[in-house]
Amino acid sequence: MSDPRPTLDQLQVFLAIVEAGSFAAAAKRLGRATSVISYTIANLEAQLALELFDRDSTRKPQLTEAGKAILADARVVARGMGGLIAKAKGLISGLEAEVTLTVDVMLPPCSLVQALDAFQEEFPTVAFRLHMEALGAVTQHVLDGIADIGVSGPLEHATVGIVRRQLGAVRLIPVAGPNHPLAHMSSEEADAKVHEHIQLVLTDRSRLTEGQDFQVISAKSWRLADLGAKYLLLKAGIGWGSMPEEMVSEDIAAGRLARLTITAWDNAVYRLQAIHRAETPPGPAASWLLGKLKETLAAR
Repeated sequence: MSDPRPTLDQLQVFLAIVEAGSFAAAAKRLGRATSVISYTIANLEAQLALELFDRDSTRKPQLTEAGKAILADARVVARGMGGLIAKAKGLISGLEAEVTLTVDVMLPPCSLVQALDAFQEEFPTVAFRLHMEALGAVTQHVLDGIADIGVSGPLEHATVGIVRRQLGAVRLIPVAGPNHPLAHMSSEEADAKVHEHIQLVLTDRSRLTEGQDFQVISAKSWRLADLGAKYLLLKAGIGWGSMPEEMVSEDIAAGRLARLTITAWDNAVYRLQAIHRAETPPGPAASWLLGKLKETLAAR
């Protein structure tokens, strides 16, 4: 016997019968004659040398043990082929095969998750990669071609070859552990004493802004390359620093962090920008994703 090579059409007919419950119902669903459905399944059974349906002992065709055994594989193959066809159609129409996004760590997680959830629903055939960086490292990723698009914080100078447009903003607030000395000071006292306490500062890992300071007002500072590490040290009472309000609001309400009354830092705005390389503008899926991120930021 030659190797059996079922076609996608045969597998789709097989699955239609299983899902519809009968040959006639499958024929109606697929817009074919019942005789064509029967002929297709007969050919499939002949190719596999297996009886897939019991047509004699019941009024409606029931899967045999062999039919049950190959059902899951048939679904996987049909689903995979359907995805391949959908991806091919998308590529023909100009849809990207993959989108790589690098976002600033200050982007609120809820906004990112909401946008990505909608993205996977809208573009199920587009593969996706995500990187998270701080400050100039986002722009560096896009400039180096690691990412197609980025959500960057504000930079003090323009970068040749990078196109920027405003996306939204995040409010930053100064916080510290509830037992930190600054947590119990009035605004006037905190303004006078803040320079004496360690400020936790997010450092830039990129070449673009290496060595530059962003909003450092304390004479003492610790440099951290990770926002998560900064968050843990703040809760432990080691130093003070700014954090996106949305990320720490629950901690403040629960008493795990205290909002400080430092005039120079209260309600600072961290502006976010959508960026891409000038010579490679974003495709349909990437443009849609940036638009959705702008929408989710505006709704917060």
